[in-house]
Amino acid sequence: MRAALRAHWPEYLAEAAGLALFMVSACAFGALFGHPGSPVVGFLPDPTVRRVLMGLAMGLTAIGLILSPWGQRSGAHFNPATTLTFWRLGKVAAVDAGLYALFQAAGGLAGVLAAALVLGDAVGHPAVRYVATVPGGAGTAAAFLAEAVITFLLMGVVLRASNTPGLARFTPLFVGALVATYIGVEAPVSGMSMNPARSLASAAFAGAWAPLWIYFLAPPVGMLLAAEVYVRRHGRVRVFCAKLHHDNGQRCIFRCRYGEMAASRARARRPRAAVALEPRLKGARP
Repeated sequence: MRAALRAHWPEYLAEAAGLALFMVSACAFGALFGHPGSPVVGFLPDPTVRRVLMGLAMGLTAIGLILSPWGQRSGAHFNPATTLTFWRLGKVAAVDAGLYALFQAAGGLAGVLAAALVLGDAVGHPAVRYVATVPGGAGTAAAFLAEAVITFLLMGVVLRASNTPGLARFTPLFVGALVATYIGVEAPVSGMSMNPARSLASAAFAGAWAPLWIYFLAPPVGMLLAAEVYVRRHGRVRVFCAKLHHDNGQRCIFRCRYGEMAASRARARRPRAAVALEPRLKGARP
């Protein structure tokens, strides 16, 4: 663990900073679109419209963080369930996975604390409640099922996009679009967490401990199931890395084979005649 901390501390801090900023953004937009004293609430009284705008804001936040230098460096998991899934797929070392989860949790807590210090009572108002994730009117079982389904779809899209040469660079956009859609459509059912560290951060300040088990269990279940489906269809060999954005100059600390996919993409772009001639050239003697 000491060796991992010495070698990979920039990635661990990047994960903490990424989720911290995500939580600051969530709290700020939660107060803007939810606090009864906000001018936006007076101007847009329809909660559905405000929830859709909240989704757009958080989707753009997710895209920005994944594409940021921090996100490019660490792989932009910002979520213990994501890290656990890539560990299960053999892409992340166990010590890195454990430290990622610890730093993600610490970053989430730091983000809500920073938002509370800056925004004061606004973020703690019952209408905002530190953007805690709690089940909606459909109940606990529906919330658990919804969290499992949306995380299953999210990880399925991430694995499909990030491991396809023509789609890999668009993975951040797919993730942001799903975050925006889920907040706009699914949030009334489960609160839309998908992230144990994100829910823990809000619960620690809101005192929303009772439903926390849902957000600790359902996201890993959904993502691990998606990984299992992907591996059964495509094989583990088709999982090249654990980064959500790899087309950058940042180092990679994972068990990475992204270069193989990049090479296959470059080969596919070459003229057919050149590709057909390549085996002959390799076999030619000087």
